[in-house]
Order: sequence, then C-alpha cells, then structure tokens
Amino acid sequence: MNQSVGAYTNEQAAVRLRDIRQQWVQRGHGLCAVELNSTGEAIGRSGLNWWETFGETEIGWTFVRAHWGNGYATEAARAVLAWGFGALGLGQITAMIHHGNTASTTVARRLGFTPLREDSVLGRPCTVYALSSDDFAASEGRTPL
Repeated sequence: MNQSVGAYTNEQAAVRLRDIRQQWVQRGHGLCAVELNSTGEAIGRSGLNWWETFGETEIGWTFVRAHWGNGYATEAARAVLAWGFGALGLGQITAMIHHGNTASTTVARRLGFTPLREDSVLGRPCTVYALSSDDFAASEGRTPL
C-alpha cells in the first residue's frame, strides 16, 4: 500500500466508498479501479475527484508498490485526462501532490502539469500542479478541445 494514502478502518472505508459513489452520481466522475489487462488483477486506482474546498477537479493515481515503475500511472492518468478534458469538458485539472512524493511529481511533469501553488490537503503540505485542456491537447498533438 502507498503510505501516502494510509489505511482505512472498515467504517472509514465505507464512508470513503459512499463519497466516491456520491461523486459519480452528482458530478459524473470519480475514482476507477485499474486492472492488468493480462490477468484482471487490481493494481491501483486512478480518476477524478472534485474538491469543494478548492473549487477544483483533481486527478489522482495510487498503485500497489510492486507495480511501480511500469508506466501504469502515466498510462492511466493520460486516459483520465483525455476523458476529463474530452467527454467531461473540463478546462483545467489539478494534481495535489504531497511533498516528497517524487514518483507522482515525475508522472505529473511527464503529463505536462506545472506548479500552480503550495497548499495543504488532509492536513499535509502539498504542491498543487495544474494542466489546462489546451496544454493537454497540444502535448498529445491534437487541436485544443
């Protein structure tokens, strides 16, 4: 398990799952399980999360440590960005990355995210990165959405 995510009690997990489901109902997006095509094994999650506090839609990715370094986070995040900027019509997506999480910072930069501000998420300092739909389209070699 990625230590930056932490462990949940059964009660906390139930609340978290309820909140994820509610976001799907209200906003049409949320978190998705990521599975290996070859085996169907669940290896992590990626998706979009609306933060009312910030008025922003954030992309997130978390993977089982044994599957780090295989490009899965980048692949999943690229698909989520295409969905968010395409079908959902978002103009900007943020990535809130806790200080010291160099792997996620590398993924964000690889996808074209740039630092927007310093903030605090869940009581921990983070750098908030941002990517616009136009910058994503240009990085993917497409006409802006």
